[in-house]
Amino acid sequence: KEFAMARVFNFSAGPANLPEAVLKKAAGELVEYQDAGMSVMEMSHRSKDFEAIIKGAESTLREIMNIPDNYKVLFLQGGASSQFSMVPLNLFKNKKCDLVHTGQWTKKALSEIKRYGEVNIVATSEDKTFSYIPELDSGSFSKDADFFYLCTNNTIYGTKYSSLPETGSVPIVADMSSNILSEEIDVSKFGVIFAGAQKNIGPAGVTVVIIREDLITEPMDITPVMMQYKIHADADSLYNTPPTYSIYMAKLVFEWIKENGGITAMQKINEDKAALLYDFLDQSEMFSATVEGKDRSIMN
Repeated sequence: KEFAMARVFNFSAGPANLPEAVLKKAAGELVEYQDAGMSVMEMSHRSKDFEAIIKGAESTLREIMNIPDNYKVLFLQGGASSQFSMVPLNLFKNKKCDLVHTGQWTKKALSEIKRYGEVNIVATSEDKTFSYIPELDSGSFSKDADFFYLCTNNTIYGTKYSSLPETGSVPIVADMSSNILSEEIDVSKFGVIFAGAQKNIGPAGVTVVIIREDLITEPMDITPVMMQYKIHADADSLYNTPPTYSIYMAKLVFEWIKENGGITAMQKINEDKAALLYDFLDQSEMFSATVEGKDRSIMN
């Protein structure tokens, strides 16, 4: 009870709120994880105990997101921002991509991708401070692009995609840091999905990358070992010491989502919360309009 009473409402976009049940479970296992005789923070990433943790995290994520078998799930470091470089370094063959510019995160990605090849900005909402998702004209798409880049949800500006562009054989690369696990998505429509953990998955420190296996090929020659998808995929995310505790916490969150109805239930909760807010705003606008009308009638 004291634990619950001390907590506050945290509206930060990240590091964000974690389920209280997850925090309590982690607290109970902090000093000693099950019968391991040590904390997860102390155990070797090569140990059987941690092997079970990382495999459990992957299998539960695959289940709740319905990830197809021909996709690899990687638990990497460097934050989602590292993917701004990692994506082009690994996917560039023609050294060309399409990008929809919708805010701060695509701006940063654009800056990095341009270091390695050509970026075709197919649409942008910069003219209105990124307050909308621009309409896309497929005629502006590059048929020989190595990938089509977008950020599915922009928390800074309050915009999100309601539908995906038809890009043919060009794989869509999506930064889903802001909305992964919050709503159902069809993973098969994407070539690469990546997300920093701290918004919807767990504490900062781990980045989840979901990548179609045919896209895990030889990277550009200049690509450092630690930035190669193939290196991490072949080693099952254990090429080097991964952020072990962050992966453990992510596993607990995945299990909590599964136990509470899966992503379908999470989407319903989010839609209900959004409805409360937007209904209030709609009522406020109606009230303001009514008051304004009365004021005008008095003035007349």
